[in-house]
Amino acid sequence: MTPTVIKLGGAIVADAEAIRAVWGGVARLPGAVVVHGGGPQATALARRLGHEPRIVAGRRVTSDLDLDVALYTLRGSLNVGLVASARAAGVYAVGVSGADGGLVTVTRRPPVEVDGEPVDFGHVGDVVSVDPALLAVLVGAGMVPVVAPVCADAAGALYNVNADTVAFEIAAALGARLELVTEAGGVRRDADDPDSRIRQLGGAEVDAGVAEGWIAGGMRPKLEVARAALARGAPSVRICGPGDLGSDGGTAVVP
Repeated sequence: MTPTVIKLGGAIVADAEAIRAVWGGVARLPGAVVVHGGGPQATALARRLGHEPRIVAGRRVTSDLDLDVALYTLRGSLNVGLVASARAAGVYAVGVSGADGGLVTVTRRPPVEVDGEPVDFGHVGDVVSVDPALLAVLVGAGMVPVVAPVCADAAGALYNVNADTVAFEIAAALGARLELVTEAGGVRRDADDPDSRIRQLGGAEVDAGVAEGWIAGGMRPKLEVARAALARGAPSVRICGPGDLGSDGGTAVVP
């Protein structure tokens, strides 16, 4: 049995109909592991607290307060909400974080140069290793792990980690298929035209699409993650919609 890692973005998590479709697909996929993000929800909570998150080059700077917000949002309300919605769909899920059972070990990201200036991203972690033993226990017991991308380093300090990265690192460790679930439901040559969806996309086509400008915005980093997962040994990667799980919909990404 080849397991499947399913990554859900914050926009999908916020859509009750989409989540029902996700759980319907998960029920047809033995050995499924779900990883979720929650950037929009974290931003909304931060603003309710009177704090405007700092985003540099599309990446969130995680201050002490931002880390608290990530914990409250990702490991708290969103994670338990997904577990509850799974139960309603007849899927028995267990919420965990990357810190549980030493699942994902990270190190603090060093300052990086952005537009000629050094930027410290704060409590943001880069993945060092993945130990999937906890996932094996849960899946073996017939449960679906739902993983929040809050992880710890070897000393126990907590970090916010990009959910796409956590998903592809877990997929690589498990030798699992990776399904990136998006609102668009796949890669389109014309972002506004659902009929322009591409069924299969190779590396050369991705490079051409970036150069030509029709692969842009949020789809570009998704494809970077897809290619990284394939390079790390994931047997297949697909960008798909909530209703495509367990089917052949969406866009298959190939080397």
